[in-house]
Amino acid sequence: MMITRATRGSSSLLASTARTQSRTFVLTTLATTLFGSVLWSKNNVLASKMENNELHYDDPNKKFQIDKKPAFQRPEPEYPGHVPLYNYEKLLMFLGSSIGSFFHPERNEFIVALGESTAITPVLKRLQKTMLSDKTGRQILRERPRITSSSLDLDYLRSLPDNTIGKQYIVWLDREGVSPDTRVPVRYIDNEELAYIFQRYRECHDFYHAITGLPIIIEGEISVKVLEYLNIGIPMSGLGALFAPLRLKTSQRKRLREIYYPWALQNGLFSKPLINVYWEKILEKDINEFRKEMGIEPPPDLRNMRKEYFAVKRKEKEMKQKK
Repeated sequence: MMITRATRGSSSLLASTARTQSRTFVLTTLATTLFGSVLWSKNNVLASKMENNELHYDDPNKKFQIDKKPAFQRPEPEYPGHVPLYNYEKLLMFLGSSIGSFFHPERNEFIVALGESTAITPVLKRLQKTMLSDKTGRQILRERPRITSSSLDLDYLRSLPDNTIGKQYIVWLDREGVSPDTRVPVRYIDNEELAYIFQRYRECHDFYHAITGLPIIIEGEISVKVLEYLNIGIPMSGLGALFAPLRLKTSQRKRLREIYYPWALQNGLFSKPLINVYWEKILEKDINEFRKEMGIEPPPDLRNMRKEYFAVKRKEKEMKQKK
């Protein structure tokens, strides 16, 4: 009887212990599951933020670190060949090219740099507005033609009648020994369309010589520059007309003052905008008819005037030697 009671007590104790362990296991499992899911969910969120670069670590030593970003970071080019410049670089280029152009006007690199360093945005935007307000100007901006020996059939131009724009253009090129390919691409003007407008002005320069008949000797260049400045408004043209005569002889300045400056002033101010001429489409046009439509009168032949002047000088020198 005593053994039975002891056995029953032992069994009861074991059952109680089992129930306690079972409850503990269930509670532990439940707690682990709940807290584990929370931790797992949090880890997933952190991992997702890290993957999306949304997790930022506030480094307390950040204020002591040196910023390695350059003080001057050049902007990205806006078109092929574009070289963005800071304002101080444009100023230095202007100063250097101004001095170089004055003492060495025959060196094209100085003329090119001076032209682009003075082609400021307000001037080019005014030219852009002039082109956009004209039907032909808009067509030029839309089609973006280039004047090169590849885009023009030079042999065909030589076959045209003598009174056409194309024939007078190629005759002028051959006589002066120049080529359409000598006009270098624009590099330092920041806006892509404004850069094209200046490129167009640069490539059309020889046509201005051709329709006026002015040669590329310094008096002819100055006369064309005055015409360009008053008609188109490029600052470099005005600077050239202002300072280049300082290097001329007295006889040359006299011709400019008495003949070619008055001609350039009248024709530059009162002619239609040359920037809106689509030269490639009027090569067969009669040059005199074109001049009349544009309001441009041809100036006196500069080469003949120079020949006459030197002939007179030779005669005077011979007469002095005979005496």
